[in-house]
Amino acid sequence: MEKNSLEVREQGQKIYDIYFRDSFEDLMEAMSGLGLSGRKVCIVTESHVAPLYLKEIYDLLNPVCAKVTTFSFSAGEAHKQLKTIEQLYEQLIRNHFDRKDLIVALGGGVVGDMAGFAAATYLRGIDFIQIPTTLLSQVDSSIGGKTGVDFIQYKNMVGAFHQPKLVYINVNTLTTLLDREYASGMAEVIKHGLIKDREYYHWIRNHQSEILSKDSQILAEMILKSCDIKRRVVEVDPKEQGERALLNFGHTLGHAVETLMDFSLLHGECVAIGCRLALKLSGKRGMISEEEVKEANALFDVFHLDQRFDRLTAEQIIETTKSDKKMAGGHIRFILLKNIGEACIDLTVSDEEMMEVLEEELE
Repeated sequence: MEKNSLEVREQGQKIYDIYFRDSFEDLMEAMSGLGLSGRKVCIVTESHVAPLYLKEIYDLLNPVCAKVTTFSFSAGEAHKQLKTIEQLYEQLIRNHFDRKDLIVALGGGVVGDMAGFAAATYLRGIDFIQIPTTLLSQVDSSIGGKTGVDFIQYKNMVGAFHQPKLVYINVNTLTTLLDREYASGMAEVIKHGLIKDREYYHWIRNHQSEILSKDSQILAEMILKSCDIKRRVVEVDPKEQGERALLNFGHTLGHAVETLMDFSLLHGECVAIGCRLALKLSGKRGMISEEEVKEANALFDVFHLDQRFDRLTAEQIIETTKSDKKMAGGHIRFILLKNIGEACIDLTVSDEEMMEVLEEELE
């Protein structure tokens, strides 16, 4: 594939690059500006990713760093907890990591969120980089500096904004993803088109078969387009004081479902559920047409993002949503669509409106 990169800026100044490659061959070149020779590095990963890529990354870093250690935890959202972070802190302390040292997040969104949070809080902040290996983390969670862990059953309630020093995306890691994990990432891809880029949304619809077959050229183009959308939103609003909240389309009710289902559904699957509900709300308010709602739902169906959650009740979901960090001044902060490709923040969605769309979906 063609070697591409994007710059992420804040207040006009470049803060890091996103590299798009089809191997890890250029990783050391990408990291050359980080002064590795005098730094200790801890590679943070999880049990599914470690057998696939940990040795390769370790072997690349080991000859050029002062010391390389690894920290691997059991895969899954259930381990995205402070107790796992405490174990990572202990390893960093025992290996005498100081503020000039570096954490490498190797894995999906859970790894990136946790490694980033550890980097943000260890010694009040050390550097880290993202090497995302899932579609969801490549197009979404690795970009923008949001880090965090779940607290008991409350998703991402403890966290910090801490920007990586670089993001290195090897598109070929997607070939080792389970189909369900791959589909989960497509929820965020579709979301990007729905909230920010009508043309991109139609591009996704027109390239369904190539995306399903993981055509390398189409994948590379899709990931670059999604990252560019996320990058542009984050640059305008790095701390989520306004426009960045649009990226939460589908997350308001989706997070509640994810929590209540005890994380038996993947994050992207729950985002897709939330997107469908937000689409239905937007349609009922006359903001988008019924045909547009049907077309978007059909696109989620193509990628098997049609999971059921009918063991839950509408009342449970609404109540759990009110404990989410997306509340604003006592109101649920919803993201709705004014048009395909144009989202808006809405604080006026009533319990009755939520109840109506939830009960229809739960029938």
